[in-house]
Amino acid sequence: MSRHDKSFSISRSATAGSTTAIVLVGGPSRGTRFRPLSLETPKPLFPIAGKPIIWHHLKALSALQTVKEVLLIGFYEEHVFRSFIRQAEMEFSSFQVKYLREYQSLGTAGGLYLFRDAILRSSPKQIIVMHADICCSFPLQEMLAIHMTKDNAIATILGTKVAADVASNFGCIVQDPQTNEVLHYVEKPESQISNMINCGVYVFDASVFATIKQAMQRKEDEAQVELDPLHEQDDKLRLEQDVLSPLSQTKRMYVFETKGFWRQIKTAGSAVPANALYLTRAEQNEPGSQRPQQQCDVIGPVYVHPSAQIDPSARLGPNVSIGANVRIGPGVRVKDAIVLDNVDLRANSCVLHSIIGHESRVGAWARVEGTPTAPSQHNTTVLRNGVKVQSISVIAHQVIVGEEVRVSNCVCLPHKELKGPAQYVGEVVM
Repeated sequence: MSRHDKSFSISRSATAGSTTAIVLVGGPSRGTRFRPLSLETPKPLFPIAGKPIIWHHLKALSALQTVKEVLLIGFYEEHVFRSFIRQAEMEFSSFQVKYLREYQSLGTAGGLYLFRDAILRSSPKQIIVMHADICCSFPLQEMLAIHMTKDNAIATILGTKVAADVASNFGCIVQDPQTNEVLHYVEKPESQISNMINCGVYVFDASVFATIKQAMQRKEDEAQVELDPLHEQDDKLRLEQDVLSPLSQTKRMYVFETKGFWRQIKTAGSAVPANALYLTRAEQNEPGSQRPQQQCDVIGPVYVHPSAQIDPSARLGPNVSIGANVRIGPGVRVKDAIVLDNVDLRANSCVLHSIIGHESRVGAWARVEGTPTAPSQHNTTVLRNGVKVQSISVIAHQVIVGEEVRVSNCVCLPHKELKGPAQYVGEVVM
């Protein structure tokens, strides 16, 4: 029996009290729906409410005294996270942060299994696994507490209820209403089976690696009996499809329903409602902490970087994040928006329900706007003249929006100039 196989048989009460946390960050060939924003900034590091997406994961983990190590697993190059890890370890001194690189995409479960040595090195009592591309209130303490009350539990999933018409876009969970035991799990079912969905946050027992190994063997066996010569073999091992679905039949998986907020951050536009959720939580936790130092008209919650220059006649908010060295001229109106570093918003321009990329400029009297998207709304598209377009306007980096130009429900790629006066409506500007 190998050292890893021995670890699988250790009882829950005999294991050490520490917890290892893992954030699955993916890689550059993932997150294509987040373009054009991910062309310059890797999605896990995109700033929401003034902080990189995965900073919010680490902030939640820092509240757990048992977490001594956080592992970022993905297939970006090592240098991508170097600066972030250095800053995170200064801010969150209670745990170490390390990046483990897959040299090819192995799938979410494949990456976990590859690095099982590193994950099990400290003999953790529990393993927390979190997808990077989510915005969440992260009730981790409650999840851990529930998981530890289930003597036979291999996994506890964070779940939330959504509208029935969108549930099939996610992994759907059927559970015992009395015990919360998962009876059935299907990733993106073809028909509606439940409105309880998987939030992409898990607490695992160390024995999950034996379960992943079984899933690998099962997939290999299926590949050997596949007779279709045109069938393209998928070598990736996915946590949800290949591990959780079979595990749901073992009576060893449970769901914890969150009453807090949750949403995916898949598309570029989904960053705006996620920004609203994190800003609102920050204001609730520390009232007044988000108020900008600059004197201007503010409707909270907002985040303004201290280096931003804002004219006193400008009006910001609600749900606005302003990056470093942004210049906001007189009469400017910004609402439900993310404005990234070194942007210039000139006099009387208007930015609503939009994202303005680094080093871009919005000219005087120009208007960049999208369609209002509620934080609880999981769909970030709208119909215009029978055509589905993005509800949030996204202006990529180093774009010039000319004076008196109107941009509505558009996605604009980097290094473009939109000359005015003109209107761009429901377009992808290439």
